[in-house]
Amino acid sequence: MGQLAIIKNDPWLEPYAAAIEGRHQDAINKEKELTAGSGSLKAFANAYNYFGLHRTDSGWVFREWAPHATSINLIGDFSKWKVMRKYALRRIAASDGVWEIKLPATALRDGDLYKMYVCWEGGGGERIPAYANRVVQDEQTHIFSAQVWCPEKLYKWKVKRFAPDTKPLLIYECHIGMSQEREGVGTYNEFRENVLPRVAADGYNAIQIMAIQEHPYYGSFGYHVSSFYAPSSRFGTPEELKALIDAAHEKGIAVIMDIVHSHAVKNEVEGLGRLDGSPDLYFYGDHRREHSAWDSLCFDYGKNQVLHFLLSNCKYWLEEFRFDGFRFDGVTSMLYYDHGLGKAFGSYSDYYDGNEDTNAIVYLTLANKLIHEVNRRAITIAEEMSGMPGLAYPIKGGGIGFDYRMAMGIPDYWIKILKEKKDEDWHPTSIYWELTNRRPDEKTISYVESHDQALVGDKTVIFRLIDDQMYWHMTKGDDNAAVNRGIALHKMTRLVTLATINGGYLNFMGNEFGHPEWIDFPREGNGWSYKYARRQWDLVDRKELRYCELNAFDNAMVQLVGDVYDFQALPVEKLWEKDDDQVLAFKRGDLVFVFNWAPFKSYDGYGFLAPEGEYEVILSSDNKDFGGFGNIDEGVHHFTQPDPLYAPDHKGWLKLYLPARTCQVLRLHRQKSDNI
Repeated sequence: MGQLAIIKNDPWLEPYAAAIEGRHQDAINKEKELTAGSGSLKAFANAYNYFGLHRTDSGWVFREWAPHATSINLIGDFSKWKVMRKYALRRIAASDGVWEIKLPATALRDGDLYKMYVCWEGGGGERIPAYANRVVQDEQTHIFSAQVWCPEKLYKWKVKRFAPDTKPLLIYECHIGMSQEREGVGTYNEFRENVLPRVAADGYNAIQIMAIQEHPYYGSFGYHVSSFYAPSSRFGTPEELKALIDAAHEKGIAVIMDIVHSHAVKNEVEGLGRLDGSPDLYFYGDHRREHSAWDSLCFDYGKNQVLHFLLSNCKYWLEEFRFDGFRFDGVTSMLYYDHGLGKAFGSYSDYYDGNEDTNAIVYLTLANKLIHEVNRRAITIAEEMSGMPGLAYPIKGGGIGFDYRMAMGIPDYWIKILKEKKDEDWHPTSIYWELTNRRPDEKTISYVESHDQALVGDKTVIFRLIDDQMYWHMTKGDDNAAVNRGIALHKMTRLVTLATINGGYLNFMGNEFGHPEWIDFPREGNGWSYKYARRQWDLVDRKELRYCELNAFDNAMVQLVGDVYDFQALPVEKLWEKDDDQVLAFKRGDLVFVFNWAPFKSYDGYGFLAPEGEYEVILSSDNKDFGGFGNIDEGVHHFTQPDPLYAPDHKGWLKLYLPARTCQVLRLHRQKSDNI
């Protein structure tokens, strides 16, 4: 095998070539092993068509992998929840612990609730099948059960084939349950009817949906998964989820699922923990079994049955629900035996010190390969904070194969300067470096804040900027200094983050208009209140409030970037940065982005070198429609002034009026001719 491309392109990786080549070969070997009988990963990842409950021409068949079980019985409405001999599974001979039962068509009906009663050496208990595709919770007892799902009318897809136009990728991160105005749990239908039109109007071309996989505790934000194949019934039925995805596709919006394969809930009655009585069926059996920070269980990616379960899970969501891809949660935790906790990752040696979980890296590599085999246009995103090289690099070149990685350092940076820096200490050199400091061969998703920054105990960016003044001074005409500052910086941070993307941009639901306060799901500590687990859409709909100004600016900047095909691929060319003046200017294609971060200093005729020609202002944060003061005359065209020193480079001085705390975008209108 010749040297891998990732090492050729980055000589600093050469000392770690053995580790990189080793894990690359491990993935090749594991794929050969898994596909020896099927021929491809796509054919291999069919566990959900074999395990679980299925209706056949002759009746029903149910199968479960439980090698440590001594007996398994189906119990449910049909057996009055008693163990009965006629619902006993038999262990398939010569199998690795697979149990099966075949039942007549009349044995089960749509809507029946059921579970398994599993016995093992020294004990037994009720369990929900690992491959259950519908799990519901009783409103009175709060007990979860699997449910027979075979409605007479299955959803019929309207969009047969969907090819997302995501260059650039503009993501609207959302949570179905908290997407409604009322205090309660929102539904798939409510989101489809009320929120999806907002997303389309806002100009985003993808939604990233959290908390789809069933989870017992609502307040976990969907990250403590119990049933990996069941869409959460809190929000509605599987058919209603399909209708939502179909409607998004009709609007040209891709649907990305926030998938959790990094860990699982510890619950044993609802989840996979000790499903057959053993602690290590799906999880590590030693000290690595429990995640010390998340109070959850860690998958053993070295087991082929676990790989079968997880790879099939990827294919299931793609094929059954037509998701357009996945944002993999908790990838850092997967990559390292210590989950990356308390580690600085200050040098390449930190990534290759023997702490890498090679089995997990192999799984992620195979998952990416499978996903793109099933749908070559699929989108995969890694939520990863250590910065391991190659995560979003092609597999054939030695990478792990994600399309994008989350630029998790960017929101941390914005929060840090908001908390620690005076306005006059916001330095353009620091801002530009943070937003453009990335591996050139890996695409990232940039963002100012996601749901993480808004969780209880923290604050959204707008709330950190304005704080309690939001409660009293967000009415138009109320000239409040704190609100004016907050609105100005909210717009500037978002535009500079979006304008410097090399892959995609993400916004969390409601933050486009500066949704106030934090996110807090119902829990004992807040009296099980839904007050902060919802979105106050009326704030942006009320034209007398300033939220609509922030929303209008967000719409304008998203449309501006979205209208430039492959904007993310255009080189970012720095034109000017001066910390003393707090001015930053850079160019992408024919667009020039200019920022004056100074809190009090406005500049008249501020000049910097730019490609010679005529420029028109196409976006200004100072526009009154966006909550500005209207000091920038957007009708004026600006011409570069020649300088003999820079004439060979076809550059001249572009001189602009830069009001304090404003940003503007100019387009090179036409090349300057000699008679101008």
